[in-house]
Amino acid sequence: MKKSHESAEDYLENILILRERNGNVRSIDIVNEMNYSKPSISIAMKKLRSEGLVEMDLNGYITLTESGEEIAQRIYSRHKLLEKVLVAIGVDSETASEEACRIEHDINDDTYNKINAFYEKHLRSSK
Repeated sequence: MKKSHESAEDYLENILILRERNGNVRSIDIVNEMNYSKPSISIAMKKLRSEGLVEMDLNGYITLTESGEEIAQRIYSRHKLLEKVLVAIGVDSETASEEACRIEHDINDDTYNKINAFYEKHLRSSK
């Protein structure tokens, strides 16, 4: 169950990133971004639609619902903060991005909030 939840968060986060980058998102964009097969993406999008997290129009454009947007924004903001903190402590940027992607799903809200407060107090001003 946990892995399925993490996978859904990754899809939603990638839809958000692609939307910010390209303005709109199609399944093929997700295939190319995540290096998954077309059938895998199709199954995932069907599941996300059934959960009310994404919608797909007649032209195949994928949009996040309000619930999907909330999850995507939460995960993406966690990813960005964790990546910044890891880079600030000396982790190279590629490794920091990979590690942030793993940590973002498992970290609890209290820990995330404390990392954010630490970043704001000690690291943000040092830039």
